[in-house]
Amino acid sequence: MKTWKKKGALLILAGALLSGKTVYADSYPSSYQSWDAVGIAKTVFICSAVVVLGLLGFAIYRVVKEKSLSSKKKKLGFGLLALLSIIIVGANYAVNMFVNVIDTYFAPSYADAAKIADAEEVSKSLVTTIQEEGTVLLENKNKTLPLEKSSKVNVFGISSVAITYGGSGSGAADESKNINLQQGLENAGFEVNSELTDFYTENLPEKEGTNIFSLNGGDYNIYEPTQDKYSEELLANAKNFSDTALVVISRNGGEGADLPQNMAEYQQGDKDKHYLELQEVEKAMLKTVTENFDKVVVLVNSSNAMELGFLEDAGVDAALWIGGPGSTGLTGVANILAGEVNPSGRLVDTYAYDLESNPTYWNTGDFSYTNITYEKTPWGAKEPQTFNYKFVNYQEGIYLGYRYYETRFVDNATGQVDEAAYDKVVQYPFGYGLSYTNFDQEITSMKEKGDKIEVNVKVTNTGDVAGKEVAQVYYTAPYTEGGVEKSHVVLAGFDKTEVLEPGKSEELTISFDCDDMASYDEKTEKAYVLDKGDYEIKLMNNAHDVLDSETYTVDSKEVLKQRSSDKAEVTNAFEYAVGDINYVTRADWDGTLPTERTKDKEASEQIATEINNANFRIDESSETPIDTVTTEDNGLRLVDLIGADYDDERWEQLVAQMSVDEMVNLIGFGGYATGAVKSIDKPAVVDLDGPAGINGIFQGIKGIQYNSEVVVASTWNTDLAEEMGDAFAKEALAHGIVGLYAPAVNIHRSPFSGRNFEYYSEDPLISGKMASSLVAKALENGVYTFTKHFALND
Repeated sequence: MKTWKKKGALLILAGALLSGKTVYADSYPSSYQSWDAVGIAKTVFICSAVVVLGLLGFAIYRVVKEKSLSSKKKKLGFGLLALLSIIIVGANYAVNMFVNVIDTYFAPSYADAAKIADAEEVSKSLVTTIQEEGTVLLENKNKTLPLEKSSKVNVFGISSVAITYGGSGSGAADESKNINLQQGLENAGFEVNSELTDFYTENLPEKEGTNIFSLNGGDYNIYEPTQDKYSEELLANAKNFSDTALVVISRNGGEGADLPQNMAEYQQGDKDKHYLELQEVEKAMLKTVTENFDKVVVLVNSSNAMELGFLEDAGVDAALWIGGPGSTGLTGVANILAGEVNPSGRLVDTYAYDLESNPTYWNTGDFSYTNITYEKTPWGAKEPQTFNYKFVNYQEGIYLGYRYYETRFVDNATGQVDEAAYDKVVQYPFGYGLSYTNFDQEITSMKEKGDKIEVNVKVTNTGDVAGKEVAQVYYTAPYTEGGVEKSHVVLAGFDKTEVLEPGKSEELTISFDCDDMASYDEKTEKAYVLDKGDYEIKLMNNAHDVLDSETYTVDSKEVLKQRSSDKAEVTNAFEYAVGDINYVTRADWDGTLPTERTKDKEASEQIATEINNANFRIDESSETPIDTVTTEDNGLRLVDLIGADYDDERWEQLVAQMSVDEMVNLIGFGGYATGAVKSIDKPAVVDLDGPAGINGIFQGIKGIQYNSEVVVASTWNTDLAEEMGDAFAKEALAHGIVGLYAPAVNIHRSPFSGRNFEYYSEDPLISGKMASSLVAKALENGVYTFTKHFALND
């Protein structure tokens, strides 16, 4: 008995110390081991857990050894012992995988409750302002808006009590502090029909896929009550309450899945209809509202571009696009409805009547290589499963969003637009947005200034309501049929006025690099080309309607292997992946535009080889061209390089001080934190998601939810993006966070992309301007950022 006790005790202690040592050693490189407070606390925690599990296992073992037990009970006991062993091994693996998270959990907290409270108040105020400038007035028949202040309103639609504030997955944020629509309306002085609110609340099931832990896209079910649930008394009371009705239509998306292109499998979804069009149950609700109320205002609560043809139907008097409003954005929406704020948002995506007209429609989702497979154990599954490798064809080439729609109906020979054909396809162009007032814009001068073109624009408020206006400058490059692919118009620059009182004007200066107008020639030059000819510089109301223009002439063709903004020379990459794709060309729309869904296919031999060799092991016996890594003390510490230029030679010297173990640990253990590096005095720090606000999955840290990025972009105001970077950074620092997994900068390639709420726009310029403004301001505060999903997140 005593021998077994001694052996058991030694086994438990050895396991505990080994586990603690393993975690500690993985956290701190072997070149130095310092049992400081963090290491001791963490090791004690792990050791304690292992001791408890070990004691339990030893107890089970001793019970099983009792001769009086039946064979069946002994088998059960050994089974429990085996299970416990698996748990211990799994726990140790999990601890090692999340070692940095554990490090930061045990590290001293730098959170400051008072600073958090102050920072959150600033953030909430900013969210309201962003919403006020990012909301887009789509329709306003007979000047229905603004509504009379302090008036009564009915609010229809199940989404009125289930607003889509953002999206799901790692880009989600804490919604517990958000205001609802009724609160927002009441904040602006409106009186809301609470009977309708109660009706929808009672009919609302718990929605799926609205939080950070949902990684399978959004909840695509349609929960709108059917017409038989609206009692005559409910509608009669609503009509007596007010002749004004707001209708909320929501759509959501999330990480892990694209939006469905067929709703047959979803609750109250219609077969052969996609998610971004109204379903029949929603149409019935809207019909009831338009037939019973004099003023009907629709709020489009979606970060994905929808089919909105129904807004032109009789009975719909006005419409606002509100995107994902974040924590306090609904107060901003209500302020617009009340006329306290004049809407100045402009769309950053093209809205087509039929989304099948978009050349990405048939290449959205994923498609299978039939001859290459891999094994994976899905989340929640017990056994590994076999899957085919996937592919997506970017068949549209450069013709994405407005770069397609504004080019599709242009005569290549004359440059004239078939307006009738265009109007049948495009409902709201990129850059579109109405106002409660009117503005005139004109180019007062244009000049070449060094390597830049500078356009001066005069904006005058010719209406009778104060407001802001956006000036948009595009260019049209000379095009030769069959030559380098070029969009008919491309956004070159933009700016936004301050609030202009009626009759007042403001001069704006919009500049851009001359070589921004170059187009990429992948066939001949394999570089950017600025072709000879006349370039039209256009001041436009949106991507379609020209207000004024000037001409810029290039005397001779320029081949640009490196533009002024490039750090390296450009050339074609991944040419082997082109395959047999019939890329879209404006020289032959009918022959190249896809008209059906891409089919699964066999991968070529080269692609199959590339995929099968994606994971590789270093051959230790082979010679490598890598220099031997030596550790040398150059007297530098990380803090010495604060604010240093990217190309500062001291960065190389700093890295030279690090051991290989330190480099491996810094790169290999980087989830939600970066570990300490003793040789350069780098502390362990916390990095967290995400683009719409702080959401620490494991740390339990929650911040204010910002507007979805598409709303930020729709302000067309980089100053507000800077303010967001400043507020976001201060909130992060108050929580003790120094790294943000934000902003996200992927392009809205398709309206059905699940994570569009995390991204700014279909246009790269406005996306880059907004992101860089936010990043620069965050860096000023000492917070670094990870601009994630730079491309290809499909």
